[in-house]
Amino acid sequence: MSEQKQTRAGFVALIGEPNAGKSTLTNAMVGAKVSIVTHKVQTTRARIRGVAMQGDSQLVLVDTPGLFRPRRNLDRAMVKAAWSGAADADIVVLLIEAHRGKTDGVDAILAALKERNVEGQKVALAINKIDRIPRDRLLALTAEMSKEFDFAQIFMVSAEKGYGVDDLKAWLAGRVPEGPWMYPEDQIADLPLRMIAAEITREKLTLRLHQELPYQLTVETESWEERKDGSVRIDQIIYVMRDGHKGIALGPKGETIKAVSMAAREELTEFLGRKVHLFLQIKVRPNWLDEAERFTEMGLDIKDGG
Repeated sequence: MSEQKQTRAGFVALIGEPNAGKSTLTNAMVGAKVSIVTHKVQTTRARIRGVAMQGDSQLVLVDTPGLFRPRRNLDRAMVKAAWSGAADADIVVLLIEAHRGKTDGVDAILAALKERNVEGQKVALAINKIDRIPRDRLLALTAEMSKEFDFAQIFMVSAEKGYGVDDLKAWLAGRVPEGPWMYPEDQIADLPLRMIAAEITREKLTLRLHQELPYQLTVETESWEERKDGSVRIDQIIYVMRDGHKGIALGPKGETIKAVSMAAREELTEFLGRKVHLFLQIKVRPNWLDEAERFTEMGLDIKDGG
C-alpha cells in the first residue's frame, strides 16, 4: 500500500484598516477573483472565504471587513464580523499600508490583538504596497512594528503586483494544522454563486457611481435559472434608500444601469465560463440597512449591529 500524503488545512484571517488591500491579497493568493475590489473603503461587508491551494496545504482565507470606528448598525455588524473572523482563525495576518505606516487605526488594532491574545494563534504582519515608499523607510517601519508586537513573521508585499505573495502563501501553508482539506481541491470560495454574482454587480455600481452613493445600496440575486442551452439567467435587485438614489443609479436615459449591467455580465460570463443573461431592477427600500434579511443576505448578523 502506498503511504497516504499528509495534508494540512486551516483558516487564515486577513485583518487591517479599510482599503489596506485585504481583498486584493485574497484574490492574489486564490488566483481568482472571489472578493470585491474597489478604490472605495469598507466595500467588503461579509467574511468572504477564498480557498487557496499550496502543495498539500489548503488555506481558507477569511477576508474580513476593514476595522474602523463604527457608527451605524451595518458598521457595527461589519466590525463584529471582522473580529469574529480573526478569533476563529488558526493564523491572523495583519495587513498595513507601507506609505501610511503605523496609523492611529493600526495602533487600535494592535491594542485589540494584545488584549484578545488568542492562545496558540500565530499573528503575521504583511506590509502592503511596498512599491510606494523607498527601502530605508520600509526598513524603519518594519523595525517600528517589530517593537510594537511579537509577530511570528513579517512579510513585505505588493498584493496588486504580486511581489512577496508567494512567500507569504508558502509560509502560511507550512503552518496551518495537519488535517484533511475542508473543501474540494477545485473550489475557490464557500460563498454561494448567487452571492458572488451580487457582489460582482455591486462592485461595478461602486466603481461607476464613485462618491454618489456606494454605501447606500446593496444588490441581491433574486433568481438563478439554469437554461437548457447551458446558459444562466440571473435576476438581481439593486436596493437604494431614496427615490433620488434610484435616478442616480439609472443615470441619464438609463446609461449608468446599462453600463453596469454590461460590465457585470462580462465578468460573470468569464467567472462562470458560460453565457449569462443578466437582468437588473432598482427598488427603493428606505430602511434596508436595518432589515434583518438584508444583513443575512450579506452573511452578517443584525444582532451584531444592535
